[in-house]
Amino acid sequence: MKLIILAAGYATRLHPLTLTQPKPLLEVAGKPILAHVMQHLRQTPELSSVTIISNHRFFEHFSRWAAEQQQKDPHLPIEVIDDGSTNETNRLGAIGDLVFAIEKQSIDEDVIVVAGDNLFSQDIAAFGTYCLSRQAPVLGVHDVGRLEHTRQYSEVHVNMEGQITSFAEKPEDPTTTVIGIALYYYPRTLLPQIIQYVRDGNNADQPGRMIQWLYPRTPVYTWTLPGLWYDIGSKETLEEANRIFIHL
Repeated sequence: MKLIILAAGYATRLHPLTLTQPKPLLEVAGKPILAHVMQHLRQTPELSSVTIISNHRFFEHFSRWAAEQQQKDPHLPIEVIDDGSTNETNRLGAIGDLVFAIEKQSIDEDVIVVAGDNLFSQDIAAFGTYCLSRQAPVLGVHDVGRLEHTRQYSEVHVNMEGQITSFAEKPEDPTTTVIGIALYYYPRTLLPQIIQYVRDGNNADQPGRMIQWLYPRTPVYTWTLPGLWYDIGSKETLEEANRIFIHL
């Protein structure tokens, strides 16, 4: 199983912090966000390698970081790939980047896909264990506690088996506080469908759009994230995460 980390965004809402540094390499509690991501996913069962997808502007930043990590732990290969984009106007989007990685690396194995700006407070190796038992697409979900928070993300309803029955990106009138987060599992047999999704001209930007397109066509299951979760999208959430994670 391969871990793919989406890290090719430009994080304009965090300027000037992200003018010269990619968001996943901003520090929270003394280490880069990306280091937190790796810490909590590196024990995933059957994990074979890691791919970090960067834009062209920050490719060298991620390459240096990956080289340092590789020296510390040479047993888990890490490759950084450059999607060629240079700014907001020519970026590929999250799903477009996933397809870029699949095709560039000729990936033919199960993949876990995670956004590089996600912060987890606990080890989530159990996500991989659950995915392997399902052998079907899986979406990580989290309860944000308040309906007004759901509006910022995606609303997810499931049946008794945890299978998605409805999914809506940024709903105006949400009825649940359970949201989808940027943590996905796709079995290798599904990768051609992801490629076709983008080739057919569907929304290649927001990663949740893939789930929205997919769940009416094939069963998609959910896995509830334990502990805390932060989506670092603003200076305020970055500062709050720093205050919280320094004590973990």
